[in-house]
Amino acid sequence: MTAAARPARKPGVRERAAQATRDSILRAATRVFAVRGYDGGRVEQISKAANSYDRMIYYYFGSKEGLFIAVLEEAYRRFNEAESELDTSHADPVHALQAVAGFMWGYYRKHPEFITLLNNENLHRGRHIGKSLRAAEYSTPAIAVLQAVLDRGAGAGVFRPDVSARDLYLMIAALGYFYQSNRYTLSAFLGEALAAPDEVARWETFCLQAVLKTVAP
Repeated sequence: MTAAARPARKPGVRERAAQATRDSILRAATRVFAVRGYDGGRVEQISKAANSYDRMIYYYFGSKEGLFIAVLEEAYRRFNEAESELDTSHADPVHALQAVAGFMWGYYRKHPEFITLLNNENLHRGRHIGKSLRAAEYSTPAIAVLQAVLDRGAGAGVFRPDVSARDLYLMIAALGYFYQSNRYTLSAFLGEALAAPDEVARWETFCLQAVLKTVAP
């Protein structure tokens, strides 16, 4: 039997236990950093939340910063993983674009920790994620999904052929992210309950119209 034909080796008991410990620390760190931020999240808080020990954090992640970078990478990975489950290949381009935009906005609402983690890292001017060796690779599949939809739409004559997938991605992300991350202060400023379901639906309809107008020929 050739090496290529051999079945993949199953991880042993120790390997599974090590991965379970690492995953538990990562989940606990996500919760702590999302609530307390990078500066307020302490190693001892995370190890306690993970039912682990401080030394295990240093063993698997090297430092508190290394753990925070891993948390950010995992947040991006989960977003990409969820987006990759979208099947837009059989939908017409307009409905496919609606699905992509709706997914992004819905993901922000369902995963508020994603918003708070990114907000916190932006307060640090991207100092930590800038050291990641993997962060940039997560943007490629996200843009590729949108590019495929735009190409199909341009081929069908329903989208402009000169729309940048990167620019449209930023537009969709900005419209949803800003509303979600600033909904409390905006509600006080405008005197409206922006988190109410009918207000969220109203904003999504407005955003979708803006997106479709942007790509329309």
